[in-house]
Amino acid sequence: VVPLALQGPMSSVNFTGKNVEEFTITGFDHLSHQKLLGFLIFITYFLVLLGSGTNICIILTDRRLHTPMYLLICNLAVVDIMFTSSTSTTMISVLLGEVKTISYYSCISRMYIYHLGDITGCLALSVMALDRTIAISNPLRYHSILTNARIFVLIIASWFIGIICLGIALAWADFDNLPYCQPIIRYVFCDYPALIRAACVNPEPYFLIPTILALWLLAGQFPLIILSYVKIIYTLLRLPNSESRAQGFNTCICHIIVVSCYYAPKLVSVLLTRIGVRLNLTERNALMIIATLLPSLINPTVYCLKTKEIRKRLVQILSLKKRTVSIKCQKG
Repeated sequence: VVPLALQGPMSSVNFTGKNVEEFTITGFDHLSHQKLLGFLIFITYFLVLLGSGTNICIILTDRRLHTPMYLLICNLAVVDIMFTSSTSTTMISVLLGEVKTISYYSCISRMYIYHLGDITGCLALSVMALDRTIAISNPLRYHSILTNARIFVLIIASWFIGIICLGIALAWADFDNLPYCQPIIRYVFCDYPALIRAACVNPEPYFLIPTILALWLLAGQFPLIILSYVKIIYTLLRLPNSESRAQGFNTCICHIIVVSCYYAPKLVSVLLTRIGVRLNLTERNALMIIATLLPSLINPTVYCLKTKEIRKRLVQILSLKKRTVSIKCQKG
């Protein structure tokens, strides 16, 4: 038997991904209040679907909202639903349904959807930062610079980049040929690190390409967003009165909150790693759950409450339904 420390990245045993039928998820086994956690995740997931679904329906059905900013909000809502569904359904099944096994191809597909949502979400925030920068720095040319057609191109490009990046990472890992001594996932859902660490291999070579991609996302996209807000602040400070500055800032507050919720867990994880703090399995799983659920919950809530047009349209729909119910009760 070859020791695990001596197995190379391309080593193989009889039990590979080609004949693994299912994985067993054990990340929650040590918790004492699994039902409570499962209920909280279920409620959060329901609120994500409700909030993001509401934003999508309002934007798609109201032609007045078919503008670049709202198309970007709609795209972010689609990403949030996809991103959260890939993980929440697994955790709810384990915690509430007490089904700890997941089929091999279901795990692989959810891993793909999870990371695709993560990458496209990151790129969506960068495009939204560009939108806000142009809207404040060049308001008179905004509609000529950012047309709906160009926004569609940027959205499609972000999805295409995500698909290409994941294709490269999956080809590098070659999951079908990975040896699994025991198909057990010690984390709480299926993602790239969990599947790699479940295999009987030295994981380090498999993290080369994903690390490069992660650095590109964090060290590439986040500074671009920061620079865009430097430009925005510089423009706002040059405005003649405080009312104009406040109005300009209000148009950015939603995006600032969304960016903070997306990047905060990632930056905390990187910072803790850099200063030498080693997280145990429970702490790592908790950070993963927060990083997955919190942004997708905050995003639709912020845009529903802070965006005047969406909030106004939502109030109109609720008022119409209330009047309809009242009329039916009177007729009855």
